[in-house]
Amino acid sequence: MRYSRLGNTGLEVSAITLGCMSWGRNDAGWHDWVLDEGAARPLITAAWEAGVNVFDTANVYAGGTSEEITGKILSEIAPREDVIIATKVHGRTRPGPNGVGLSRVHIMREIDASLNRLGTDHVDLYQIHRWDDATPIEETMEALHDVVKAGKARYIGASSMFAWQFAKAQHVAESNGWTKFVSMQNHYNLIYREEEREMIPLCADQGVGLLPWSPLARGKLTRPWGTETKRSAGDNWGKNLYVDGDRTIVETVIAIAEARGVAPAQVALAWVMSRPQVASPIVGVTKMAHLTDAIAAVDLVLTDDEIAQLEAPYTPHAISGHGPNTVHASR
Repeated sequence: MRYSRLGNTGLEVSAITLGCMSWGRNDAGWHDWVLDEGAARPLITAAWEAGVNVFDTANVYAGGTSEEITGKILSEIAPREDVIIATKVHGRTRPGPNGVGLSRVHIMREIDASLNRLGTDHVDLYQIHRWDDATPIEETMEALHDVVKAGKARYIGASSMFAWQFAKAQHVAESNGWTKFVSMQNHYNLIYREEEREMIPLCADQGVGLLPWSPLARGKLTRPWGTETKRSAGDNWGKNLYVDGDRTIVETVIAIAEARGVAPAQVALAWVMSRPQVASPIVGVTKMAHLTDAIAAVDLVLTDDEIAQLEAPYTPHAISGHGPNTVHASR
């Protein structure tokens, strides 16, 4: 495994992050493809044994049961000081007022709830899952600063939003002497590269590390275009992320993978990992083969010619992955 610093911090993160949205209890009313604790255990264990030290979950994944399973298994297989646990706050966790968003009351309630489910006294990275138009960013940043100063989080991070919003949040924090975001968990892969216009240059300038979600475009970069899986068949939100014009890129990935004698997933992940400022793409897995491909991708170095071939077919896309109605966006 390869490790690098997360942005300008001293925190060392593995070249890939294990996304933990893939497990939970089915009775939590989440997706019917999620794995239970027994099925998740060998995947989390294999990732840890391969050198993965970052595990990313969220308070809304499977009604919080993803946090429960992730925390329980990690506590049994790894020393707490050796793993980096990341979770997120924003999505609705209870009905009625104050059950969603980035208000002080919601953040303070949810950090304690997440810590309880994870079975730890702190998380290493506490991230806002999306932007909250209903709450002043000053309130959010001060609350997150207080979470850090209380010792409940070591660092804070953000997720998909517009670059101006991220810049505003960082400015508010800096102006008030509050904790700033050290990471950006954004939507970024070979068939969605709109982040290269504003967000990634901003993060590069400010020393913010990238933890891209959906680096495999929800699996589209791993198989022939149009192939359905159990997950993709019921992924109504994900169907709006990509368009038929992306087929050529997928075909290019497959062609290069066949020439190299590797899986398409390895090629697509190797491209993401080769991008400046990317610290650790988040990989969701439901099968051991998914994890094996992700780990193998760490050592795959693409040539300049292969990178040029992969990037050439790209066409501009509408902004997707954040904005209205995406607060429960999944990895």
